[in-house]
This record gives sequence, C-alpha cells and structure tokens, in this order.
Amino acid sequence: MKAVVTRVTEASVTIEETIHGKIETGFLVLLGVGPDDTEEDAMKLADKVCGVRVFEDESGKMNRNLEQVNGELLVVSQFTLYADLKSRRPGFSGAAKPDAALPLYERFMSACMDRGFHVEHGEFGADMKVASVNDGPVTLLFDTRG
Repeated sequence: MKAVVTRVTEASVTIEETIHGKIETGFLVLLGVGPDDTEEDAMKLADKVCGVRVFEDESGKMNRNLEQVNGELLVVSQFTLYADLKSRRPGFSGAAKPDAALPLYERFMSACMDRGFHVEHGEFGADMKVASVNDGPVTLLFDTRG
C-alpha cells in the first residue's frame, strides 16, 4: 500500500457539489492499494500513519503524533499512486482492481478508527474534489513495500 500523508489544518472532499467529508487538524491521506497488498499491509500502514510524530510540541519540534493533538483523518482513495510513468500517458495497471482494493481501503480506515481516531473519507471510485490547507507544509510518503 502507498499513502501520501499531508499534515493539515483543514481538509475536505466534495462529490457532486456536496461536502462528503471534512476534518480540521490532522492528516489528509491519499491511499493507494497495490495488487499484492494484504490486510496485514493495511494494519501496518495504519500503525505508521497514526503513530508518526510530525506535529509540533511546545518547543516547536515535530514530536507529537495524531493522538496527542486530537487529530483526525480524511482518507481518499488514490489508485494513481500506482501509475506507470514510463511514457507521457500514465498507465494504471499496477493498481489493485476495485474488488480487491475497496476492502483494503476500508480496512485501513477501520484500523485507524479502532485506534480511536475520527475518520472522514471520500467515496471509492467517485470523481472527487479535494481541498486542503497544508500545515508546514509537511507531506510524507509511506509504502508498505519499502
């Protein structure tokens, strides 16, 4: 699994002119699922994302995690993280098919909720408009294969 995680002061996802999910302080998570990913990958990624310490402490150092700042997550499916960019027109055959990807997308979110976090989300496979106010900016790349 791959994720682009951005520390935000607010983020939202809109589908057909309606806000579908919205958070304040926390992480915007663009989540991609590969064809060989498993439930174990979803759990491993949830642990990493929920535990990473990138929020500032009283000394201005990135030393706090999501729990310590009462943060939330906005999770948006993003098959394009598995794009093949060898040519000018990306190919997406490296992404998991929807029937395999959707359960792992949902498992990642439920793993975050099981850890006590409020999770908002987009709609798998929908045309979405994502807005965010990046904080820092701090953006991290996670990959369970590397």
